[in-house]
Amino acid sequence: MSTSPGFTLTRTLAPVALAAALASGCGALAFHPTTPPGAPQGATFATVGGVRLRTRALGDASGTPVLFLHGFASSLETWDAVQPLVAKSRRTLAVDLKGFGYSARPAGDYSPPAQAKMLLELLDQQGIHEVIVVAHSWGTSIALAMALEAPQRVKRLALYDAWAYEEQLPPFFLWARTPNVGEFLFRAFYKERPYERIAFAFYDRERYVTEPLLDLTEAALERPGTVAAALEATRGQTYDEWQSRYRSISAPTLLLWGRDDEVTTLAFGERLARELPNARLAVYPRCGHFPMIEAIGASNRDLAAFLAEAP
Repeated sequence: MSTSPGFTLTRTLAPVALAAALASGCGALAFHPTTPPGAPQGATFATVGGVRLRTRALGDASGTPVLFLHGFASSLETWDAVQPLVAKSRRTLAVDLKGFGYSARPAGDYSPPAQAKMLLELLDQQGIHEVIVVAHSWGTSIALAMALEAPQRVKRLALYDAWAYEEQLPPFFLWARTPNVGEFLFRAFYKERPYERIAFAFYDRERYVTEPLLDLTEAALERPGTVAAALEATRGQTYDEWQSRYRSISAPTLLLWGRDDEVTTLAFGERLARELPNARLAVYPRCGHFPMIEAIGASNRDLAAFLAEAP
């Protein structure tokens, strides 16, 4: 499950704390180059560029295969209610992105372009040339990077509540780019107040923000290397370097958006719909950052119809 990337923690940070971090210096955070312990029984892995990635393959029907990408601080379980449905008619592959879920957390580049190149190599290993990418939140920026890197391979995009613009980044993420400050912030605050961060992502918090969900989130935060990987993934979100190129992506795109999303507000969905040449926007009322959960029926129908359209 995912937590909101729009941390509210910045409200508690005084400038003196940042000054202290710069003055004193902060040691490097620890990565974890192998897969973390506790993976579900029967989990499958692929090694790409020396990095072990957890994968889940379902379905073997004809048609363009579908790749599922989760968001920041999340895992392939995001798609538990979606991937099996799509797998009835297509080959599908869901991935724990490098640094998240049960994939390895080595030192290195965690930017969307770097993650995109790794995924294209994974597809090569799997014998998949052309692909449809279904992605959520931060994962959508990786999907867009794949379309920019290999437009001939990415045939369609389905993007849920996209996180793909420099203007979406909160001060916490911008401050984290500074050496020592980022280490200080993530060491001190990244694992704090998980309930508030989860609740921020849902419209119906009483129904969806449960104790089991909170327990799973807290367990995920404790996996070795998680904080270091999250910091590098944050520093890799330099969207101002490539977001102007989104206008060149011609692949048919479906944008699925919660009307009440406070993490990635609907205004960014409308902006992306204007900038992508071949995009349309579906909006779900009484829904936050997770249409695949809070609007499961309507969003699954829209995705199925989009996938069924003639190429």
